[in-house]
This record gives sequence, C-alpha cells and structure tokens, in this order.
Amino acid sequence: MLKLKVLDLLKENEMTKYALYKQLGMSYQNFSNMINNQTKSIRYEMIETLCVIFKCEPNDLFEYDFNQ
Repeated sequence: MLKLKVLDLLKENEMTKYALYKQLGMSYQNFSNMINNQTKSIRYEMIETLCVIFKCEPNDLFEYDFNQ
C-alpha cells in the first residue's frame, strides 16, 4: 500500500496541520482525507506544492508498506 507521509513531514518540520491546510487552500474534507491516507488519488500540482512547502522531492512524500 502506498502511503503519503504528510504527518511525518509535518512533525519533522515542526509545522501544524492547520498551517499546512491554510497553505494548500483546499477543502478541509479533502485535506483531512489526504493526510489520513483516505484518498484514492492526488494531483501532480498537489505533489509539487507539498514538495515546495516541505523542501523535498516527490520520493520523500511517499512510502510503500509491503505488509498491507
């Protein structure tokens, strides 16, 4: 299962969920689904925006869980 590591990146960058939510400018429901890995897709634009915010590469945003 592919997982988005937003919560880990927030912690590493000492950033709150609210601060990220405000920067992304998306609905709270979509934001909540995204950070809790309950979404089925993510747009390239969102990946790029997250990379800019966290100063990382796309590979840093995801992890693959072989156990699921």
